Amino acid sequence: MAKALGLMSGGLDSTLAAMTLMRQGVEVVGISFETPFFNADKAKSAAQQIGYPLIVKDIGEVHLEVLKKPKYGYGRNMNPCIDCHALMFRLAGEMMQEQGFDFLFSGEVLGQRPMSQNANALRSVANHSGYPDKVLRPLSAKLLPETPMEIAGLVDREQLLDIQGRSRKPQQAYAREWGYLDFPSSAGGCLLTEVGFSNRLRDQLTHSPESTVVDMELLKVGRQFRLSDRSKLILGRNRADNDALNQVLQDSGMRLRCRDFSGPLGVLRGCPDDADRLKAAGIVASYGKGKDEAAVEVLFFGDGQEFCLNVAPTPREICMQAILS
Repeated sequence: MAKALGLMSGGLDSTLAAMTLMRQGVEVVGISFETPFFNADKAKSAAQQIGYPLIVKDIGEVHLEVLKKPKYGYGRNMNPCIDCHALMFRLAGEMMQEQGFDFLFSGEVLGQRPMSQNANALRSVANHSGYPDKVLRPLSAKLLPETPMEIAGLVDREQLLDIQGRSRKPQQAYAREWGYLDFPSSAGGCLLTEVGFSNRLRDQLTHSPESTVVDMELLKVGRQFRLSDRSKLILGRNRADNDALNQVLQDSGMRLRCRDFSGPLGVLRGCPDDADRLKAAGIVASYGKGKDEAAVEVLFFGDGQEFCLNVAPTPREICMQAILS
């Protein structure tokens, strides 16, 4: 029996790809990668429904390095899809060799995404991964060149599919026919494809090329204010945001809050100077309960420091000029 390791997002396409192989007797194991931009939640649910083992692996640091300098560039937003897929196939390929799998597969569909899933892009992904002869796309296999796995008889080409294009109707029809009725919608999944998040990320990498995974996690929380080319302020919008900021930072990072009034937690990132600290304190004061006071004391704490600045709350319209969309 052939044994295949599949890149599983948990969406309809990757799940159908697994089912296509399972229906012809291939032993399937899934692998789902996690970064600050996407997680394995859908993949876990799909694996439980369909009944195959799932490996979950955090690749945040190595993925971030690819994101900073993608060989094939970005899509419409900050999504380096070709480089990202190639990285996943490379990491899965290393596991394939270590654990004795026969080949890799994914749910990619020819022509579904004009930039990252055309024939040239699919070929580039396979070549760039380092395992070009070990990659199978079961959903579009009949429209693609025959693979060594098919030639060797590890899979039956006649039982593979010929889906192409952006419509999801063929996939939905197969799902109903095969009894997979509780499938997720095709929307969303990766923050890098979203306009608002991409704007934040672009600003972050422009001003701080050395950004870490922690910086990526912080991009997902609260309001983000560009104070200067040197620094930025992240401000919680509610208690959940405040808790999330503390959870991401653990015991590190410079934080600030109003000393005598309730309000949001602020996080100062980058290399702020005195002017940046004053600006940050004014914004924190503006969003707290003391916003109408003449002056508010703002406490800075963290990274072995603690001090206060007495500032006038910044008018909200001025705060909005620094906010990142």
